Amino acid sequence: MTARIGILTISDRASSGEYEDRGGPAIQEYLNEVLTSSWQPVAEVIPDDQDVIEAALIRMCDDEGCCLVITTGGTGPSKRDVTPEATEAVADKLMPGFGELMRQVSLKAVPTAILSRQTAAIRTRALIVNLPGQPKAIRECLDAVFPGIPYCIDLIDGPSLETDEARLKAFRPKK
Repeated sequence: MTARIGILTISDRASSGEYEDRGGPAIQEYLNEVLTSSWQPVAEVIPDDQDVIEAALIRMCDDEGCCLVITTGGTGPSKRDVTPEATEAVADKLMPGFGELMRQVSLKAVPTAILSRQTAAIRTRALIVNLPGQPKAIRECLDAVFPGIPYCIDLIDGPSLETDEARLKAFRPKK
């Protein structure tokens, strides 16, 4: 079964064509590097607008059948940064451990990581993970949380995501 994975870039400037989206491609490159199981990206670039973000998350989870939606951007403290609010608005369950770990890892690199509001949530049978916007931070955060993502997807009855264990070993309990 081919897993569908949403990659949602949230940026006023990238969505208007003012600058190139670097976050979405960084996520896709990362997934190509670590996943060995079959997967298909469902990618979008949208503005920092809570209603638009909520609609995109719902569409990816409910209509597109994504088992995982990874967002990039909109997690800072500025007025237009509303990705966590949109994620929480469409969530069935919040998964605060993801944000806690990402901030902990990011604080080792930059003191401004305390300004980041990454979070994660479950919507129906999909995990939504909010990442920062910078490609370097995306990689650091995914390296931290991705070992738990395949098992989380298992627990919500999603497809089995397998990783290249030489690159990243996913946690699964011994049977």
